[in-house]
Amino acid sequence: MEILLYSLAVIAGLSVLAYLFQERFLFKPERLREDFVFKYDAPFQEYFFDVAPGVRINGLHFFRDNPKGLVLYFHGNSRSIKGWAKYAKDFYRFNYDVVLVDYRGFGKSTGKRNESDMLTDMQFVYDRLKEKYQEDHLIVYGRSLGSGFATKLAADNQPRYLILDAPYQNFIKVIERFLPILPVRWVLRFHLRTDRWLKNVRCHTYILHGTKDRLIPIQHSEALQQIDPNRITLIRIEGGGHNNLPLFDKYHNFIRDILKY
Repeated sequence: MEILLYSLAVIAGLSVLAYLFQERFLFKPERLREDFVFKYDAPFQEYFFDVAPGVRINGLHFFRDNPKGLVLYFHGNSRSIKGWAKYAKDFYRFNYDVVLVDYRGFGKSTGKRNESDMLTDMQFVYDRLKEKYQEDHLIVYGRSLGSGFATKLAADNQPRYLILDAPYQNFIKVIERFLPILPVRWVLRFHLRTDRWLKNVRCHTYILHGTKDRLIPIQHSEALQQIDPNRITLIRIEGGGHNNLPLFDKYHNFIRDILKY
């Protein structure tokens, strides 16, 4: 009996700690001074999206003279658009404009993080871009953490395509792999239900996932594809891990094939 009570006390204590400090584990932002100057070889503009009082979402827009469309890129859970911007070339070399944005607390973006408000931020950005681009020329791309935000946008709007890079079914399943003894669904404040939102996405969805991804196993993408195999294409990158898909020619070849239509 004492062992049981002790075990329950340990689980309760860990659950409280996980609830209070989960953002430190889920998000690894790089903060940038507001006067930080971005420098890249390709033409770009810096944006600030004023979503609400005290909330500014910082973005970078890489542009072409006569673009075929625009890719809205949602990055992973670390760093800032300063580093993620190097992946813009994977898209603008095929004559697409690219916009990358930082979540609240990343880079120069401001505001307190919670799932609902972060989703609202991304919809605000999408609405502003839709004022400049036809919606059927917009492509939403979500990488890892960003796959949930990208899927919610595609579910609530009508972009041309949705592209998911190493996505998860939902955050609960990701965290349960690492903290199986905790009541994760009750402790976790960020659920990001990619699996639920994907059911409402009307455009074609492309999923790219490495077969040796140890952080988010490819089984997540296989389950997502089964939601609607006729509308969701899963592209397996043999030998790919979680953070190295751009090192594979197959990744770039499929991006090229998707964007040429």
